[in-house]
Amino acid sequence: MIVIKYPEEKDWNKLLKRPELNTDRLFDKVKSMILYVRKNGDKAVMEYEKKFDGAELTSLAVTKEEWNEADLLVSDELKKAIRLAKKNIKTFHAAQCFKEKKIETTKGVTCWRKALPIEKVGLYIPGGTAPLFSTVLMLAIPAKIAGCKEIVLCTPPNKWGKVNPAILFAAHIAGVSHVFKVGGVQAIAAMAYGTESIPKVYKIAGPGNQYVQAAKQLVSLRDVAIDLPAGPSEVEVLADETANPVFVAADLLSQAEHGVDSQVLLVSTSEELIYAVKKEVKRQLDVLPRKEIAEQALENSKLVLVKDIEEALGVTNEYAPEHLIIQTANYEKDAEGVINAGSVFLGPHSTESAGDYASGTNHTLPTNGYAKMYSGVSLDSFIKKITFQEITSEGLKEIGPAIEVMAANEKLEGHRNAVAVRL
Repeated sequence: MIVIKYPEEKDWNKLLKRPELNTDRLFDKVKSMILYVRKNGDKAVMEYEKKFDGAELTSLAVTKEEWNEADLLVSDELKKAIRLAKKNIKTFHAAQCFKEKKIETTKGVTCWRKALPIEKVGLYIPGGTAPLFSTVLMLAIPAKIAGCKEIVLCTPPNKWGKVNPAILFAAHIAGVSHVFKVGGVQAIAAMAYGTESIPKVYKIAGPGNQYVQAAKQLVSLRDVAIDLPAGPSEVEVLADETANPVFVAADLLSQAEHGVDSQVLLVSTSEELIYAVKKEVKRQLDVLPRKEIAEQALENSKLVLVKDIEEALGVTNEYAPEHLIIQTANYEKDAEGVINAGSVFLGPHSTESAGDYASGTNHTLPTNGYAKMYSGVSLDSFIKKITFQEITSEGLKEIGPAIEVMAANEKLEGHRNAVAVRL
């Protein structure tokens, strides 16, 4: 991990740059795959499953027998943990329910908004080296609370054509309607356009690799909505001399093990802490099962020494981390200065892992600096809001003349006339 001392503000942007992926041909390749699935449906999906996941499938839907089998394969200990996480996630997201309120903007003019569920949503759950059953809860629970009628989930199978049993158990208790054995670009294309087996949805949510994210962006240009742009996982720890280097190192490694393109960042006012953390990272890294992955991620990572908390917050807001952990003596006060972050964890015991699994907040968050303008997934991600208005005769008399003047000045005579004939 590179140590950088007292960088000048003009260099922050260069210093905080994420690792870049070569995307020159990525979008062309993804686009051709999407078009092939759109044209050939299930046949194309099965061809890609054989090519990329090594699974020879005769059908895409998870069967009732496979649901039952999965229930037997998940340990009671894991079931208990998943149920606890479900309870907390449900509690947090249920509190986000929209409360309708009618507003009289002028006498006789009443306006309001009504929240309605997006009827059909698609969830993408990565498999691969880390089957993210926790993400099933993070996406399906708010979709269910929102009232989505159809919740479709796609996740890649193993080479034997089986879906990870914990993913199926989480899908079952979270209220998912259908699960399909499909991964990658082909899953996004299938949910965006529909196939003989997989229903077309109106919005797609969920993380994934660079190919999945490119596919989401391409289908969102015209045909379906997506939750948010997302890329490799990242965490920043903002710490002073009071922070525990063991805790800080553990938090950095918890994200570094996600993938080789993950990034971790420590911003600190204490040079002593930085070197203690660097030493501790090496010690903890040696015993991690995913050491090789974390080691490569650490090559993209930095330990930054700054002169004070104010400068630390400046660096933080410029970086706009997906996850931000604040371990300082006055973490509550310091947190007031945060304006760009996906999710913030306060104090020595608020590990980012809690947000990933069971505290209740959502772990599907903006990465790559998108926290400057995007929120993470919430109940709102699965809801659309429609505005209503009712105008009485008296109300139109109040605002009609102003409408006529504005319409006339925009040279839209039809608009002016629609008011004039009523007055």
